[in-house]
Amino acid sequence: MRSRRSAPRRRIASALTALALLTGAGALSTGLQLATAPPAAAVDNGLNLTPQMGFNNWNSTWCGAQFNEDMIKGIADLFVSKGLKAAGYQYVNLDDCWALPLRDAEGNLVADPVRFPSGIKALADYVHGKGLKFGIYSSAGIHTCDVKGFPGGLGHEQQDADLWASWGVDYLKYDNCNNMGIDAQKRYKTMGDALKKTGRPILYSICEWGSTGPWNWAAPIGNSWRTTGDISDTWQSMISIAQANQGLANYAKPGAFNDPDMLEVGNGGMTGTEYRTHFSLWAEMAAPLMIGTDLRMAEPETFEILTNADVIAIDQDPLGKQGSVVSSANGLVVMSKPLADGSRAVTLTNEGSYDATITTTAQTVGIGGASSYTVKDLWSKKSTTGDGTISATVPGHGTAMFRVTPSSPVSPPTGTTYLSDLPFKSVTNYWGPVERDRSNGDHVAGDGQAITLRGRSYPKGLGAHAPSEIAFHLGGTCKNLVTDVGVDDDAYGHGSVVFRIYKDDTLVADSGTLTGKDPAKHLSADLTGAATVRLVATDAGDGTSWDHADWAGARLACGNGPAAGAHPLSALAWTSAGNSWGPVEKDMSNGDNQAHDGRTITIGGATYEKGLGVNAFSEIVYYLGGTCSSLATDVGVDAEAQGRGTVSFEIYADGTKVADSGRMTGSTPAKHLTADLTGAYELHLVVTDGGDGTNSDHADWAGPVLSC
Repeated sequence: MRSRRSAPRRRIASALTALALLTGAGALSTGLQLATAPPAAAVDNGLNLTPQMGFNNWNSTWCGAQFNEDMIKGIADLFVSKGLKAAGYQYVNLDDCWALPLRDAEGNLVADPVRFPSGIKALADYVHGKGLKFGIYSSAGIHTCDVKGFPGGLGHEQQDADLWASWGVDYLKYDNCNNMGIDAQKRYKTMGDALKKTGRPILYSICEWGSTGPWNWAAPIGNSWRTTGDISDTWQSMISIAQANQGLANYAKPGAFNDPDMLEVGNGGMTGTEYRTHFSLWAEMAAPLMIGTDLRMAEPETFEILTNADVIAIDQDPLGKQGSVVSSANGLVVMSKPLADGSRAVTLTNEGSYDATITTTAQTVGIGGASSYTVKDLWSKKSTTGDGTISATVPGHGTAMFRVTPSSPVSPPTGTTYLSDLPFKSVTNYWGPVERDRSNGDHVAGDGQAITLRGRSYPKGLGAHAPSEIAFHLGGTCKNLVTDVGVDDDAYGHGSVVFRIYKDDTLVADSGTLTGKDPAKHLSADLTGAATVRLVATDAGDGTSWDHADWAGARLACGNGPAAGAHPLSALAWTSAGNSWGPVEKDMSNGDNQAHDGRTITIGGATYEKGLGVNAFSEIVYYLGGTCSSLATDVGVDAEAQGRGTVSFEIYADGTKVADSGRMTGSTPAKHLTADLTGAYELHLVVTDGGDGTNSDHADWAGPVLSC
């Protein structure tokens, strides 16, 4: 997408959490279930287990004459000489305008002979000769995005993919212009399939601008997907894109990442402080780090920012988690990113113009309970040891970034948590490493496929090979573990495994023998008071060949829910809240894109003192801990929508829908919903679009009361 084009502001600029499928592959059959199914498993091309790092010329050159063969060779040279390759940057990519406006007589793309006199293959060979990878650009339309109308890939997918593979292309950025109104999923899947058929590993970067919520559908197709429109080299553009991307944390995973667009660091439109914020937030959000400045003219400060090894390590952490906002008030934003070693990356961002002190704690960022913590400032490199207080005086538009490491294992956070998102206490595995959210595969890390049991894929879980044992520290705070277990489909019907769960040293669940032909079995284990949980997979007695053992969708419930009594929901802390336009508002309507800009909740002339104001698509999650009985609420489209808007309200207790309003419009009177929550660990409040787009879908949970 190019910044000179526009799109409906509320559809692209506000790409916050739209919903995954509400029931589907990966939901567990009984017990503690997935309240809404997470996105599908990552694409199985084995690439991008951590976010891609590299260079793209667009932000600094557009289609200017300086974009040519000499420039790209110069960038490759600087990657080596300036330490960028050593820091982890791999890809040197071309953007739009590399081709001639017309295909040749056989329908093939032709490189512009003025810009690239040696041809693209020779340029790719040069880049490869530096130990780097080479990328190219096209669009999922009949033309690319530049006004000169270079040929796009629509209708030529396999021909173009084969040509690029023959040139040695390692990366495709695939834009969204001139798409003839054809469904985005169809267009992007067609190219994804074509890339696979070439037999060459090509990282697939879907540049769909967030228009159709690609976080919901792109993971099985591509390695990353744009979540917003184009970035510009200004503070306002950068921070608004960061805000739009922050609500999508649940969709990022190894092999498939949210992409808030390329880096502007060094292009001159922001201050050094603002560029450090830009780089820090992109790393915290596990975003691709694609340099967008002409490094041949970069200042030393630009290289210092781009090669900060501690910040890059946060972006490249193998857990592959995107950081989430844990607090945001008056433009002071705290984010926390879980890391594979059990530590947290924490950013303190001052979106205002004047210095401000921002403070949080280890408990708030999700790792409370240790006796002490090491807090390392990733920009100053200063380390301190203390009680887990994290504080800094942050300049206007600045960000302080820390790695917070507990001195001892800490308990999982209150709520429901996938085991694959937690650090291991200890692990042994017969063949290769235990894989997070992938099957065991072979002996190389990251070489597994989507966890699949008898044709059913699970986006979350642990892939092991019997005999294996995986232990997690619980600290006595957890109540329940549920998981499906079985021999992965990548064993081709072979293998036989026994799965057992131990609460400390006590056996609390046993699958019996499961072969590669048996259906998945659901296990539930009471872990109340346990210090440790151990997942043990053993060979069933016929040897270890093909014993690919999956703990599919394994999920913990930890901590206590709300106290006994009746609680207005707006008085309780939610676990997470995603909203398509601005933040979820407490005790007021959604309003506009800023916090606290709503009005008194009003539906059909009736006003409500308490409630939650959202805009479809929206999902709010509360942890109940199995102690609550019911929820009662009125629902409807707020009067501020002025009669417009169409939405549907849905309530989920764990994985089961327990109330549904049906389609409601701006003229529909308030509807009263009640939901049985007996024994549920999680409550999800979901608002979906009524089918005509999300504009004016200002939806109210009016007067909701939770009984526990």
